[in-house]
Amino acid sequence: MELVSLADLLDLQKLDLAIDRLLEQRQNLPELEEYKTLHTGLEEVEKKKESAATSLKQSELDLDKADGELQMLEAKLSEHETRLFAGGMSGRETEHMRLEVQGLRGQREALEERVLQMLEDIEPERDEVGSLEAEIETMKGEKATLEGSIKKQWKKIDGELARKEDRKRDAVGPIDDELMELYEKLRRIKEGVAVASYDHNVCGGCHMALSPAEHDEAFTVDLPRCVHCRRILVA
Repeated sequence: MELVSLADLLDLQKLDLAIDRLLEQRQNLPELEEYKTLHTGLEEVEKKKESAATSLKQSELDLDKADGELQMLEAKLSEHETRLFAGGMSGRETEHMRLEVQGLRGQREALEERVLQMLEDIEPERDEVGSLEAEIETMKGEKATLEGSIKKQWKKIDGELARKEDRKRDAVGPIDDELMELYEKLRRIKEGVAVASYDHNVCGGCHMALSPAEHDEAFTVDLPRCVHCRRILVA
């Protein structure tokens, strides 16, 4: 294994940790949680509005139908009243027509009350749909604002990531492939920290003190390794 300066390897470690922090920051922006909550809430309100709109549409169809029936009934009543008041019918026919007109007037009164009640009932449904539509528009505005904030922060973080990735490529260049393989392996299993500073006989990775014998064991090889956590040590 061809070694480079272990101090350079420690610098690479610092770069990688900085990249890790940026990636974590990118994935855990406070606005992201707000965005997810708002997105879920918006979907729920849209479903509620869709249900309310469907119910309103059916109520409007029922109202239109009842109103049409009322108009037909009024036309029929007007025709019968005209015939009744025109005369020229026998007494029996007149009495029959009078009863017919009386019955139609009763039906008209009942249907008018029904239509009025439907008009009264439909207003709260229209208000609910309008209120939900306004709420949806407000939430969409808030969502758009959050999206803009998130994209702005991501752009800034991505720019910093790109700069650090460029520096990392330069730092990795001189390092032997075998050493890089060990470094990356240790990074995966040691919570991102493969290289640790060694100061006052203490490993900066696991924070364990090395005895004189352990110090000798760690530093009598080409690549110093902590005897406790097996991280690469840089004195």
